[in-house]
Order: sequence, then structure tokens, then C-alpha cells
Amino acid sequence: MTRSAPGLTWLNSSEEEDARAALHRVCAARAWSTALLGARPFPGLPQLLDASDTAVAALTAGDVDEALAGHPRIGRPEPSDAVSSREQRGMADASERLRAEMLELNLAYQEKFGHTFLVCATGLTGEQLRDAARHRLDNPPEHEREVVRAELGKINRLRLTRLAEEGVSA
Repeated sequence: MTRSAPGLTWLNSSEEEDARAALHRVCAARAWSTALLGARPFPGLPQLLDASDTAVAALTAGDVDEALAGHPRIGRPEPSDAVSSREQRGMADASERLRAEMLELNLAYQEKFGHTFLVCATGLTGEQLRDAARHRLDNPPEHEREVVRAELGKINRLRLTRLAEEGVSA
């Protein structure tokens, strides 16, 4: 039998309000957190991640917009947002030129698609993030919505893994 991670044990046994708050820090879409809360308890991390994938796939366009509202622009995390700062570490040492270019790309993306550029930034350099934004600006809107959903799923998986392994302070 596999020993459960402390955060997963907490998620399975916590009061709904506390678990909802922790899940909201993972993903701002209420439909996603409601689906995960309804699937508790999770025997292990694989089942938690599967439930997340299923919930992301079921999100409506409005739910995805709600999730996007919880993400800062690449290169512009709030100083108090340790999670996004950690995920966007690749921009931390970016030159002023690259930061300015990323800001322009963020604005062009938002103008074209009507929402923040979302990418799973963990492990990517500033240049890779810039290149992803440049490339995705060429996507038709309907294709980009599916790319955004896939990126949201990746981000949620990383954040849930951290939550399950380290607990609510992660």
C-alpha cells in the first residue's frame, strides 16, 4: 500500500470551505474546484490528476475565462504571488528588452484573443516564453482556446502535485 502524501491527506479530510480555498489557488474556475470537491476522497495522486483532467475538459468557455482571470501576465506576477513567480522564474533574469517585448506580445495577444496569454511557464526560459507567445499569435481563435485549455490542464497538474505533496502552504 502506498503512503498518501500529507497534502493529499489534508485535501481528502479537510472541511469543504478550506479545501475549496486551496483548490481556488490552483485554479480560479469554480466549476473545476466543485468537480474536484465532489470526487473526494482521492486514493492517490494519479486519481486526483485524472479528476482534474476530466474537470478541465468539462469547463465551459465562461469557466475557462474565470480560470484565466486568476493568472497574471507572463513576466508580470504580483509580488505577493509566490506561485506565479516560481512558475515564471524564466523571466526573472530577462533583459529589459525581453521584458518589453513580452509586454508587447501580452498586449497583442490580449487584443486578439480577449484574454491573458496562458502558458505552462514552469521550466521555460524567457526566450522560450516569448517564442511561445509569438507562435500562438498566429493561431485562429478556436484553435487557441483548445491550446489554452491544454495549458491550463498542465498548470493545474503541476499545482495539484505540489499541493498533494507539500500541503496547503505550497
